Amino acid sequence: MHHLNRIASKDLVIGLPNLKFERNKLCEACQKGKQTKSSFKPINVVSTTRPLELLHMDLFGPSRTKSLGGNYYGLVIVDDYSRFTWTLFIATKDNAYLAFKKFAKVIQNEKGCRISTIKLDHGGEFQNERFDKFCEKQGIKYNFSAPRTP
Repeated sequence: MHHLNRIASKDLVIGLPNLKFERNKLCEACQKGKQTKSSFKPINVVSTTRPLELLHMDLFGPSRTKSLGGNYYGLVIVDDYSRFTWTLFIATKDNAYLAFKKFAKVIQNEKGCRISTIKLDHGGEFQNERFDKFCEKQGIKYNFSAPRTP
C-alpha cells in the first residue's frame, strides 16, 4: 500500500486514480484474489436405515510402495449407515471383482443382512459383465456416480 500511495501521489502512472490507500486494508481485487471456495456443509442426516443398505466403493492405486502382502491396489468400501470402512488390498485391478465377491459373502453372513445397493464410479473394474451378473444374481442394485465427483 505504501508503494501504491507513492506512485499515486507523484503521478508516475498515467490514468491511475488519485486515491488514498489505507494501511493494512485489502483492496477489493486482493480480497477476491485471496478468496477460496467454501466447503460443503456436512450432512448430519443418515439416509439409510440399516447396515449394508448402501455401500460406497472405490479402487485406488497403483501405490508406489507395496503393502505387506505385496499388493499395489486397494479397494475401499464404506457403509453409508455406520460409516464403517473396509480396505481390501489387491495385487491388480482385475482382482477387484473377486475381492468384492468374497467380501460380500463374508460380510452378509457376519451381519445377518443383505447388501442392497452399491454406489460406484465408472471404473472398468466395476463396469463389466462379470460384476453385472454377480450383482443380478445376489439382488444387488448399483448406481454410478457422476464423473469427477468426490
